[in-house]
Amino acid sequence: MILSDTNIKRLVHKLTKMHGAALKIGQFLSIQDTHILPPSLDSIFRQVQDAAHYMPYSQLEEEEEKNRSPFIQFTPIPFASASIGQVHSALLSPSAYSSNRQERGYSGQHKTRPKTVKVQFLGIKESIKSDLSYVSWLLSGLFLDRTIEVMSSELQDECSYTLEASYLRLFASPSFLGSDPRFRVPWVWDGSTDTVLVMEMFEGERVGGERIASLTIELCLLELFKFHTMQTNPNFSNFLYNIHTRRLGLVDFGATRVYGREFMKIWRALLEAAVYGDEQKCREMSREVGYFVDGESETMINTHLKSLSLLATPFKPSTSTSTLQPFSFAPDSEWGNITAEIRSLIPVMLQERLTPPPREAYSLNRKLSGAFLLASRLNARVDTRAIWEKVLASVDGIDAGASASAIAGAP
Repeated sequence: MILSDTNIKRLVHKLTKMHGAALKIGQFLSIQDTHILPPSLDSIFRQVQDAAHYMPYSQLEEEEEKNRSPFIQFTPIPFASASIGQVHSALLSPSAYSSNRQERGYSGQHKTRPKTVKVQFLGIKESIKSDLSYVSWLLSGLFLDRTIEVMSSELQDECSYTLEASYLRLFASPSFLGSDPRFRVPWVWDGSTDTVLVMEMFEGERVGGERIASLTIELCLLELFKFHTMQTNPNFSNFLYNIHTRRLGLVDFGATRVYGREFMKIWRALLEAAVYGDEQKCREMSREVGYFVDGESETMINTHLKSLSLLATPFKPSTSTSTLQPFSFAPDSEWGNITAEIRSLIPVMLQERLTPPPREAYSLNRKLSGAFLLASRLNARVDTRAIWEKVLASVDGIDAGASASAIAGAP
């Protein structure tokens, strides 16, 4: 009765007006291929994904006044709205460019082009806790408490556009993606604040073919093993492909996370063990990462190891029909069978597990599974083994250097 058609419409309307944590969790669940939600709840969250409301114009004026924005033109009607803010088109005044640290090397034409302006909803940071209490009852019994807890912490960080600006500059630097002609990271204005972010506007398509699937999977591995810094939101709208320049634009770094070098060293060893079928090493590394504690049942351990092996299938050497390259992510391919098998293992792990997975695992798995899901929705065939070997060769051939957090100057 609660999930009647009428009440579902009411819930969608309520969630899309709430923004914040409620909308963020709805968007997160809508892009997961876990099939853990009942169809009625899945319908709610998929509608939430595409139905965010705009802030009242009075709030927008208040935010503009507070930041004294130097725009010579500002479009009050946003062209996009998301979980913590909405996006406008604007033109900066010529004087706004004089002290920008990234301005060197940009043409004069760059200054006359519209910019993307992200404006944060008023009071969004303070609303996260109350939003979560509203949504939690919908998800009771689905074992997502720890997921919600981790996402709440992540969302607090995403409310800082100053932090996001630092990650934009980091990924645009030569040591990250600045020297890679296949990717493009927006220029960001130094006058951006914690609640208003001004950056370069990109043109591009939100969908594409196998090239996009290949690029997103390679980027995922680079973030994991080379940068130790990852944009963890695999939402497809965060990737814009320009068919003329053949470059993939990355337009949202709010969900960026920095991972400790030692943790990633262990996590890489775990994934490599799964790729090469070393079950004993998988056991050892899983315990060291924090997936296991003393007293775990053999059922839990074996199920966990099986799910790891299945997830690593695209990167395995071509020794069976399931790992022939290029690897097919089509829904009716072997990958479709693999994802179905992984889903069937989830209830066993939820029932048997004595401790939640390490906090880092939530965002790492979200991005990796999101990259595979994107490839599946694009019906792509990708030489994932070649990408794996290329990235690891690149990582092993460079000096470890300073941590990503030191480079970014971010906490």
